[in-house]
Amino acid sequence: MKSARRIVMFLMSVILGLSAFTAVASDPVGIYTIVEKVIFEPNDTSPQRVQVWGVFAIATPPGDAYTAPARGYMYFKAEPGQEATARKEWADLKSIAGTGQGVAFGGRYTRNGNQVENLRATVRSANAKPENPDPYPIANGVTKVNPATGYQDNMNKVIEGLQKLLKKRT
Repeated sequence: MKSARRIVMFLMSVILGLSAFTAVASDPVGIYTIVEKVIFEPNDTSPQRVQVWGVFAIATPPGDAYTAPARGYMYFKAEPGQEATARKEWADLKSIAGTGQGVAFGGRYTRNGNQVENLRATVRSANAKPENPDPYPIANGVTKVNPATGYQDNMNKVIEGLQKLLKKRT
């Protein structure tokens, strides 16, 4: 009886320990955006970099916080070994460009070995030269944002802010 209790306690400790290790944020999304256009570099058939133009809100640690909506473009490069996935996601972003559809992509955090790092992503002004691209943040794919209740209330507020900025043409 004592050994069964010890096994149960041990297993519960392991489960709690693992869940604490993997749960790094309640909202895992790194970037919310409404995409206006996408430019592949050096070409459309085999892109190595991408410019994503539109309005953006980027995750700020900790918790569910995001930057104020910003207009401009984000410039990314595919990381070694992740080129195929990045190109698929870039194609998804291009397919919704100009539709006004809010989307989420990238992760709030990335893992570098055993360390958790914050998202590295920059919204650049329209007149900024495209140089030093950020690593493309692969996480959960490109996800359309649809109105909902509950957990998604924060997401809906972020998208509403993006929509307001998008309407303010410069």
